[in-house]
Amino acid sequence: MRIAWSRPASSTSTRPARYWPEFAQAGKERIPVRWLLSHQAGLPAVRKLLPQDALYDWPVLCEALAAETPWWEPGTQHGYHALTYGHLVGEVFRRIEGRSVGSYFQAELARPLGLDFWIGTPASEHARCAEMIPAPAGAAGAEDVLEQFSNNASEMVRLTFNNPAGRRGHVNSPEWRTAEIPAGNGHGDARSLARLYGALATGGTLDGMHVLSREAITRASSEQAFGKDAVLGFPMRFGLGFMLRHDMLPLGPNNETFGHAGAGGSIAYADPVARIGFAYVMNQMQGGTTGAPRGFRLIGALYHALGR
Repeated sequence: MRIAWSRPASSTSTRPARYWPEFAQAGKERIPVRWLLSHQAGLPAVRKLLPQDALYDWPVLCEALAAETPWWEPGTQHGYHALTYGHLVGEVFRRIEGRSVGSYFQAELARPLGLDFWIGTPASEHARCAEMIPAPAGAAGAEDVLEQFSNNASEMVRLTFNNPAGRRGHVNSPEWRTAEIPAGNGHGDARSLARLYGALATGGTLDGMHVLSREAITRASSEQAFGKDAVLGFPMRFGLGFMLRHDMLPLGPNNETFGHAGAGGSIAYADPVARIGFAYVMNQMQGGTTGAPRGFRLIGALYHALGR
């Protein structure tokens, strides 16, 4: 299928296909990088059923995504690329930079900033990882929500959350922890995430360590898409790589906040107005796909303590 484009494409220098030629298959040659970053590329799922171990095989998943036809005309709507996001953006990054996302993150951010956080956790650190605990049976918890997505009437939604199948049952396995799955298996603590977002909230530099320029932060946190999410079914607001604050994702009182919330209740974000980074993580899954009540209550308590 060829894609009929209704919007002007950006220059070839910002197209994934320039760096990842295989990505140009199925009419994707004109997709710009910014649509990958803002969940507008139409690639939240792979139609071809993949074996479970494909989750741990970077080339296999990237090959499948390169061959995939978009589920919608790219750039015309947005939908949460729950798992594929990390491979789409990560493969472009790898082709340009030469290192994987996990290797770069550890060398250039985690070690210099003193972060206890990994994307692709070495076996030497596995004993320190908390076991992920599913929500209690019958509770309105995250596992129930993800199960609903996996049984959704829409083929696209089902495959987004369940292809490769069975990954939720393996999040405590050595294979899961060791693999680099940038959209889903970062391992670390809240203090580290808050410190990283704190750098972004204070202009891109923290304790003499430069993370991003102010200009790059402004671009990354600028609204790219806002409205009903084609995958999640409720409104989402995206920047370039970040979820942005809105009424259904209340990341504090300031509209300029940006970060990410996830299934089970985890939340981390930067507030450049208050100049703070915030993070809440848990191993006991709670209700919600983009944050949960406990995390949002903690956010409220933080701003109350700050008198805001």
